[in-house]
Amino acid sequence: MRPLNELLQTDDFTSRHIGPTEAEQAEMLAALGVSSLDELVESTLPESIRFGGELQVGGPVTEAQALADLKAVAAKNKVFRSYIGMGYSGTHVPPVILRNMLENPGWYTAYTPYQAEISQGRLEMLLNFQQMVMDLTGMPVSNASLLDEATAAAEAMTLARRQVKSKGNVFYVADDVHPQTLDVVRTRAEYFGYEVATGPANGDIPEGTFAILVQTPGTYGDLHDLSPIAERIHAAQGALIVATDLLACALVTPPGEQGADIVIGSAQRFGVPMGFGGPHAAFLACRSEYQRSMPGRVIGVSKDARGKTALRMAMQTREQHIRREKATSNICTAQALLANMAAAYAVYHGPEGIRTIAERVHRLTGILARFLAEAGVEVVTGNFFDTLTFKGDSVAIRARAEAKGINLRYEGDLISVSLDETVAPADVEDLIEVITGTRQNDQGQEFKVLSEYQHKFISGIPEALERTSPYLTHPVFNTHHSESAMLRYLKTLENRDYSLVHGMIPLGSCTMKLNATAEMIPVTWPEFGNLHPFAPADQTQGYAQMLTELEAWLADITGYDAVSLQPNSGAQGEYAGLLTIRKYHESRGEGHRTVCLIPASAHGTNPASAAMLGMQVVVVKTDANGNIDLDDLRAKAEQHSANLGALMITYPSTHGVYEEHVTEVCEIIHAHGGQVYLDGANMNAMVGLAKPGLIGSDVSHLNLHKTFAIPHGGGGPGMGPIGVKAHLAPFLPNHEVRPVSESHTGAVSAAPFGSASILPISYLYIRLLGPAGLKKATQVALLNANYIAKKLGGAFPVLYTGRHERVAHECILDIRPLKQASGITEEDIAKRLMDYGFHAPTMSFPVPGTLMIEPTESEPKAELDRFIDAMLNIRREIQEVQDGLLKAEDSPLRHAPHTQDDLMADEWNRAYSRETAAFPTRAQRAWKYWPAVNRVDNVYGDRNFVCSCPPMEEWVGV
Repeated sequence: MRPLNELLQTDDFTSRHIGPTEAEQAEMLAALGVSSLDELVESTLPESIRFGGELQVGGPVTEAQALADLKAVAAKNKVFRSYIGMGYSGTHVPPVILRNMLENPGWYTAYTPYQAEISQGRLEMLLNFQQMVMDLTGMPVSNASLLDEATAAAEAMTLARRQVKSKGNVFYVADDVHPQTLDVVRTRAEYFGYEVATGPANGDIPEGTFAILVQTPGTYGDLHDLSPIAERIHAAQGALIVATDLLACALVTPPGEQGADIVIGSAQRFGVPMGFGGPHAAFLACRSEYQRSMPGRVIGVSKDARGKTALRMAMQTREQHIRREKATSNICTAQALLANMAAAYAVYHGPEGIRTIAERVHRLTGILARFLAEAGVEVVTGNFFDTLTFKGDSVAIRARAEAKGINLRYEGDLISVSLDETVAPADVEDLIEVITGTRQNDQGQEFKVLSEYQHKFISGIPEALERTSPYLTHPVFNTHHSESAMLRYLKTLENRDYSLVHGMIPLGSCTMKLNATAEMIPVTWPEFGNLHPFAPADQTQGYAQMLTELEAWLADITGYDAVSLQPNSGAQGEYAGLLTIRKYHESRGEGHRTVCLIPASAHGTNPASAAMLGMQVVVVKTDANGNIDLDDLRAKAEQHSANLGALMITYPSTHGVYEEHVTEVCEIIHAHGGQVYLDGANMNAMVGLAKPGLIGSDVSHLNLHKTFAIPHGGGGPGMGPIGVKAHLAPFLPNHEVRPVSESHTGAVSAAPFGSASILPISYLYIRLLGPAGLKKATQVALLNANYIAKKLGGAFPVLYTGRHERVAHECILDIRPLKQASGITEEDIAKRLMDYGFHAPTMSFPVPGTLMIEPTESEPKAELDRFIDAMLNIRREIQEVQDGLLKAEDSPLRHAPHTQDDLMADEWNRAYSRETAAFPTRAQRAWKYWPAVNRVDNVYGDRNFVCSCPPMEEWVGV
């Protein structure tokens, strides 16, 4: 029998996270001509960047131990009943949505729907989200989510500036907009050169105002009549931006019917937990004239090759990977999973259910208002929906509230209380006791909501503002109200999608690795999910401990001195990193340092982020091997030495190579007074092997939704915290409502710690793997990528390699020679891979006409070999075209993907068999993934732009 210490070592998470077994790793290493993972690293990484020590992070521990320990940490949080409001509400997550969407890897492990044919399910739910937002806000077009309400307001500000005729420079913000929104708006406005003015919503418009931001209901509860405001700003040739509440819009005349040009807000209260601030799906809806400048993703209706209705992401020419420094936004990740939850909530409840919830919330608020009036409490809120603000003894009221486990909002002698769908009559009775110190009414009788006060209420919505227009009229919102019907609808949509439950998603630059079940479990714990982001600090000690430990671990992994967890996407991390650099230069009297050098190969968010910080983008050439051209870098650094602010690089490079001269690159920039921003998108090739902060960079963002196991969720959530060296630490983002440092830098996200409720995923990922496991995960990521490059290199040239012909964690296959010889394109290969049961690699990025493959460490050797076999079989199909056996237009590659409709057709006039179409290898006979539609017509979709739900009869047969 084996000794006990050996038996204990077998309960090892690392072996579960890493795909290839030890024996398979040895076989793959042999194919690469090396004997060990260490030897592979030595032949791949430049010696100058290697980190030879051991990471100082928690673990490793077993899954059971990690969950038990984190549960004990979570227990330090105190989950009070929250009436704080400020854009965050308690909500009931329908169990059918909780179990079958939020907790379902078929939904949360899917990728952004760039490959529309295998994304029809989540595309349909995102289309539902857009329809829901358009209906409730009264606007003609909506996007498919943004990051949070505050950043949506900032995006709306810049959208308005681009669209209106006013030449002014003033952005007017009503003084009852949520304070966290104003904080983010001010941060964003500074480097666009806008002046932010504040005042009453219905006050005089300052001269030079190009847009007004009004919140209704306001942060203190007031409903505003928007029509007079719209008339004033339109007369000044400006725009009216309205931040609103979707539930209020069920009862109140929607902003679109009152003259709003842009409407933003959060869909959080539609079945998404508060989660200490996120993730939550924000929305932005606007006038039709604005749609081609609207930030974020838009789902559009098109058709496929058979003429069937099909969905796709529309108008992608707006996106930053194409427009770069001219992009309208640096938005990359959105909040797709949370938008899907909110849309599913609307589908499940339907218009009557939503109205009932809204009426119940408003009625209970009206009962509370009536009692407060009778009790002589001075209520300062006028018209209202769910929030009342009153004057009172905040010290005494707070003491009574906290004794009963209740949180209210306190600002001096002003106290606010916001109700939500979780509030019951008994809760209102508790609120009365907390506010007045008694449970009695003005006759000295015990206050009872149901028996005495259910008909005694104040209506907070004047008749002139009552909604009369219908909403959620599409059949999708009027069909799936029983749990059986909803369950089957969700499963139908899930079956139309490809996710990690089906197979490998080999996307370069996106790291679609295992999102372990153990890591996901804490997300739905109430101790993490049900906390308001502005709850008192003594109630959030569990979060504080976890976040502090996570910050320390990330700092050690990256070699930086401090970390901010606030940015809630990779693009936000880029923005925050450059923001700290700008603030640092200004603190030294060098605010003129605004030139940002960016390699030609950089991801499109890099130049877009720099432009948003008011920086001048100067492109640095790359050499024949895809590396930074050192001569051009030196010349550009010398040319702009007096004004050089930063260099943005990605390491390993966007081309998937460890550049040998990266330390020299950093030295060149520092010699000319600049700072180095190192994009952490490729951190999966560095953890445990190299540290950005030791290479010479000053700041990096980390994509936790890539390297650190937070799932992509079909296009979000994401998290993009930044690490910085000590000299930049004083300039990390702070937060107006809940300060997180002594920095004077404004907030970049609505919540102090971004999307805090998904941070337990990365926390557990690090703790489960521990120092050795993290390092081995990186080593196997390199092994898997180099194994694929070796096996496919003879059929598809690997475009760029580093030392000893190695790649990092991803490789680029050059399709251009094959395209020239055969007419078969990289898109044809991407679509044909669907027939083989795979999601396509990254297509035409960073080099047009290529495919970039990243297998990740989580894929077992059998899956790698299945992918290799598929690619080699596709290469043989291309050869048939090259040899003249088939014309390109007659090839299965050009007609891919093939659907069940193709095989069931009465006539088959193709130059190849049905078997070749759908079952090109034996693997498909054992298990077959069927694309929901044939190849989607992108041109038709853009020429016939529709972003609303089509009639149900168009879905017949989908």
